[in-house]
Amino acid sequence: MSRPSPRVGGVLRERPRSRPRRAAYSAINSFLSLALIGVAALLSGEPLLFPSLGPTAFLLFAAPLTPAACPRNTLVGHLVGVLSGAFALLVTGLHDQPPDLNHVTGARMAAAAIALGLTCGLMPLLDRAHPPAGATTLIVALGLLRTPEQLVMVMVGVILITAQGVVINRLAGIRYPWWSPAPAP
Repeated sequence: MSRPSPRVGGVLRERPRSRPRRAAYSAINSFLSLALIGVAALLSGEPLLFPSLGPTAFLLFAAPLTPAACPRNTLVGHLVGVLSGAFALLVTGLHDQPPDLNHVTGARMAAAAIALGLTCGLMPLLDRAHPPAGATTLIVALGLLRTPEQLVMVMVGVILITAQGVVINRLAGIRYPWWSPAPAP
């Protein structure tokens, strides 16, 4: 892969090495990424902003070189979570029921357990681990986002934050992968 342009500022040319710099890099870029997605959600009226984007942002900016943070694992992991959650809603008959976190039923408990079990089984099977997808699957299985349109918007939010991760990390001079994690040395 090519090195970043010499026009990029000195602080951004290489991965910040000190703990305070790494913390600032992670905090600022997580803030900016979620703020931009929040603005897109406000303008579009779509549910692009949801809880599991927080831990995804953390991985993308605090640990960008880990396999769990690569674009492939981020996108596929969340897709597995969305599909597992939707499947669990279907098999428990909750796909058309509104969420109710105050009165957990056997069906709701089963949907959450099925969704998480599938997500935690399929990600390693596919070799696409992305821990925040465990939260995505529960968001869906608990019915917080459950319609086909909402599930598409969940994935749009994931695509947006992943694209921001690629652009920001690459501009910062981090050898962040375009798709797959870098091979182990």
